[in-house]
Amino acid sequence: MTFKELITFCDPVSATGTAPGSLGKLCQDSREVRKNDIFIAVKGYTVDGHKFIQQAVSAGASVIISEKPVELKPGIAVIIVKDTRALIGPLAQKLAGNPAEKMKVVGITGTNGKTTVATLIWQLLTEAGKKASLLGTVEKKINQTVVESRLTTSDPIEIAADMKKMVEAGSEFVVMEVSSHALHQQRTKGIPFSVAIFTNLSLDHLDYHGSMEEYAAAKQLLFNRLDESAVAITNVDDDKGGWMIENTKATTSTLSFDCRESSVQASIKQISETGTTIEIDGVEIITPLIGKFNAYNVAEAYLAAVSLGIDDHQAADILSCCKGAAGRLEKVTDVSTLDQHPMVIVDYAHTPDALENVSHTLCEVKRPNQKLVIVFGCGGDRDTSKRPQMAKIAENYGDEVVVTSDNPRTEDPDAIIEDIKTGFTDMAKVTAITSRQDAITKTVLNAQAGTIILIAGKGHETYQEVDGERHHFDDREIAREALDSRNGHPKNSEVA
Repeated sequence: MTFKELITFCDPVSATGTAPGSLGKLCQDSREVRKNDIFIAVKGYTVDGHKFIQQAVSAGASVIISEKPVELKPGIAVIIVKDTRALIGPLAQKLAGNPAEKMKVVGITGTNGKTTVATLIWQLLTEAGKKASLLGTVEKKINQTVVESRLTTSDPIEIAADMKKMVEAGSEFVVMEVSSHALHQQRTKGIPFSVAIFTNLSLDHLDYHGSMEEYAAAKQLLFNRLDESAVAITNVDDDKGGWMIENTKATTSTLSFDCRESSVQASIKQISETGTTIEIDGVEIITPLIGKFNAYNVAEAYLAAVSLGIDDHQAADILSCCKGAAGRLEKVTDVSTLDQHPMVIVDYAHTPDALENVSHTLCEVKRPNQKLVIVFGCGGDRDTSKRPQMAKIAENYGDEVVVTSDNPRTEDPDAIIEDIKTGFTDMAKVTAITSRQDAITKTVLNAQAGTIILIAGKGHETYQEVDGERHHFDDREIAREALDSRNGHPKNSEVA
């Protein structure tokens, strides 16, 4: 892109200064700026990029894109636009060669299930022989190559750079989770989605959005921005499922297992501890994933794949082997050893709705007289209203409950635990252990064989954030170490 083309693309209020001889990369972080780079100042949720314009110039930026007039030394080009946030996504895509336009992009939004649905679609497309990439919470995949992921939806510059690599690697499809934050902050603007999926909506992120109405409105943006060539898939058993697609121009596909009016005929045939059987428009799907909430995840992945051209029976056959995402009802214990050990399950459930879904599912499949122990905490610096709600859910489903730390971030872990405790009515079956490692270890060591232990909240995460710093921590590793240590504990050899 030439400087003249850059100005035309930005549609500026004004453009002043000296045209650079060449254009470097686009940056919104002044610390990443190098000689001849373009710095775009975006006002964020906590930090205003306009405050770092001088640092960007000192680092070598030759072009500044800003919403505010700025006086700089001679030789710097300044482009003033109305909205840098609205511009950054399309500009990042343009500078990267518009990679999103060269693939079919599938976007999944909703409170729970995004990662599982995205992973299932990626697995399905890959097993069908398609070159597909993945952008998600757990990981990024450029075809089969795994790249670490830190955010549900990255910033627009990183997304464009990732998509460029995907195109260069021959990807035909990219499946991505789309968070409410990303939609509200226009991080996905400029991406033409071929398929958009709504999973469900429940209490989460009110610390950011302020109300459930604003949270829902952010999710709806994904569907409002679709064009006529796209497909919108939604779960109408959720109260917001139909509303999500009210303003969309896309072709719609509506899913219900609760006999609500929908375009897809769907039913759940069986749920057991080994998997779930569903039927979609006459096609039977047997999945190893358990629970009604996973039935929705599998069904939406199936509908997405079919809309992308995969044969319906082929999609059903492939899904019978797809295990979904790491840290989602992930079994840590070898099932063959349940006569000696508890069944330890790790799940990412960190919202009231997710914890209820997982706990309800485990209660449905557990054997008579088999206990369910729930280990959970709540994140710091996040919506505090869910803390007592999650306590009520854990108390309702768990025979025993262990409250511990999640990611306390900058909050006092004990203060978070005290907030959680306000939701319990019977403290007799509740134990509080601040150290998450101690909580997991003691629970696994003290449990009778066959007991189901649900460790909820962190799932796939391999860190714990304390005092604003991340330290290595993996629930699965801690649980396995405790299981390995049970050999000296004969009292645990009874079958529950």
